[in-house]
Amino acid sequence: MVIAKEDKKLEIKDDNEVTVKSSAKKTKVKSKETVEEKTKGKSKNKAIEQENAKVSAKTKVSAKTKTKESASVEETAKAKAKAKETVKTKAKAKESANVEEVANVEEIVNVEETVNVEEAANVEEAANAKEKRKGRGKGRKKTVTVEDNEINVDKSVENTLITLYKLQTIYSRIDNVRIIRGELPLEVSDLEDECLGLQVRIDKFEEIVKDYQKQISEMQETIKRSHMQIAKYKEQLDNVRNNREFDALSKEIEYEELDIQLNDKKIREYIAKISDKNVEIESLSKELAHAKVDLNIKKEELNTIIGETEKEEKELLQRVKQQETKIEPRMLNAFMRIRTNMRNGLATVKVDRNACGGCFNKISPQRQLDIRMHKKIIVCEFCGRILVDDEINRLASLSTD
Repeated sequence: MVIAKEDKKLEIKDDNEVTVKSSAKKTKVKSKETVEEKTKGKSKNKAIEQENAKVSAKTKVSAKTKTKESASVEETAKAKAKAKETVKTKAKAKESANVEEVANVEEIVNVEETVNVEEAANVEEAANAKEKRKGRGKGRKKTVTVEDNEINVDKSVENTLITLYKLQTIYSRIDNVRIIRGELPLEVSDLEDECLGLQVRIDKFEEIVKDYQKQISEMQETIKRSHMQIAKYKEQLDNVRNNREFDALSKEIEYEELDIQLNDKKIREYIAKISDKNVEIESLSKELAHAKVDLNIKKEELNTIIGETEKEEKELLQRVKQQETKIEPRMLNAFMRIRTNMRNGLATVKVDRNACGGCFNKISPQRQLDIRMHKKIIVCEFCGRILVDDEINRLASLSTD
């Protein structure tokens, strides 16, 4: 029991010591915090005092400047008032002294002004008249130059349209002249190609026949050689010494006889092939003869037609060259490109019944109006041909080369 009581006392002492230590620590921490708060407050108070000192200094400086400015403004106002008073007194004195002189001078000036005004009026009227004349002349010149430029542009476009339509009419006449020939040129070219093909086939068959004949001659020579070898071997059979030599010579003779039979067979085959090729060559030669006859007939017909239309075609080609010199190369290339792309060769067509003369598609009224104005070259929206109106057709027919 005594031991238990002592233990309890020791525990109580330990607890008291712990509490005392914790309280001491807390007091130390609180003292530190209070010291820090005091230092922070002092620093804040110093900063506020510095800012207040700066603000007071600025206000003092601004007040001094304002007082100086007000004093300078008052001084300038006083100086201006004194200057005005002096100017007024001087002006009054001069006016009183010069009134009489001004009156006399005014009379003289009035007389001179009347004379000068009349002269100036006359001079101004003359100058205005000249300026008006010059202005009218310049305006007329400017209007004339602008109108001339517009007229020249319109005329150039109109001339190009006329030349293009003329060129198209000439090419159409050339096409008609060539149509008269019909299909003769094509037939002549086809017959020429046929004759060339037949001739080539005949030449090939003749070469094959020559090869067969050469092989036949070679085989005949081998047959002759084999006959000579057989005769030689037969002579050697008379001088045989034993059966072995006899058997060898007899085998050589059999071999040569078989070679002769084989060459004879090949010769017969080649002779049959040669006969077949000769038959084909004869048939091809007959076809070639008929084709040549037809070709000569067609050539004669074509030459007669060409002879009839040759002069006209040459004249038309010369006219084409003359018209091509009047057109720009760019426009001429476009015209020829359109002509080659079209089946009928029409590159420039007339508007007929509100439709294109080439593809027969309808043309809008606004586009027809643009075509009649002759201010630019207009192309069909559907086929790409150049469009002209009846006026261009009329002018092209009236104009002479």
